[in-house]
Amino acid sequence: MPAKTNFRGSFTALVTPFANGSVDEKAFRALVDWQIAEGTNGLVPVGTTGESPTLSHQEHREVVEWCVDEARGRVPVIAGAGSNSTAEAIDLAKHAEKAGADAVLVVTPYYNKPTQEGLYQHFKAINDAIGIPIIMYNIPVRSVIDMSVDTMARLFELKNIAGVKDATANMTRVSQQRATMGEDFNQLSGEDITALGFMAHGGHGCISVTSNVAPRLCAEFQSACVRGDYASALKLQDKLAHINLFVETSPAPIKYALSLIGKCANKLRLPMVPATEKAQTAVRQAMVHAGLIN
Repeated sequence: MPAKTNFRGSFTALVTPFANGSVDEKAFRALVDWQIAEGTNGLVPVGTTGESPTLSHQEHREVVEWCVDEARGRVPVIAGAGSNSTAEAIDLAKHAEKAGADAVLVVTPYYNKPTQEGLYQHFKAINDAIGIPIIMYNIPVRSVIDMSVDTMARLFELKNIAGVKDATANMTRVSQQRATMGEDFNQLSGEDITALGFMAHGGHGCISVTSNVAPRLCAEFQSACVRGDYASALKLQDKLAHINLFVETSPAPIKYALSLIGKCANKLRLPMVPATEKAQTAVRQAMVHAGLIN
């Protein structure tokens, strides 16, 4: 039987806190605990928001282990296991399975620009190496390559390919994917700003950057969408839309936002740098507007 998933609601694409040049385990565990207490439906450690490209393999593995340990089965954990090297992605996915993650999130290989056949073979190799569900992550704006619906349909026939994190910001894709793969294909938005439309088109939830700093609002928003209450969802979307966390390249704005509420230091790893003064002002104003700070 294929390993299908039933992920619903607000999943947080967790940042990775740093202190003194190292990963800050204490801050990370506290963030996980706070997220669950605030109503977040699931956690996604060491995705690209978690600055996975600049973590060592050892750090990457530790963060997954800390997340699974701290969550204690209270919410599902979808561990980031993407790479532009298939062998590396397999290694990370195997570790995530061994650590107890519920699923893995695998981004389309960036920079290499594989063909659709290359994408198929990449995901098939990971599928064949593990025994837990795989959520494909399609983000053409960052990885250059766009996985076609046809390729997804081929992959969905494999035992562990369960769904997609869709960051195309293209509403027609949700409907196309739903029409081609059916309701069992687990569709999660990867774009906070278009999450309302995504859900109305038949999506199941969102892997959110914004929910790092506004977990309760994001969970309430997703809950309203899941129950079909789009009037309430729109009011929450209007509030959330002001939290402009993409004024500069993510995760610089979200790390600054989290530093304002004392959840982690405003530190990133090169080549990522902290948000500029102009961006910080925009983030601060947005958080005031959303009622997250005074």
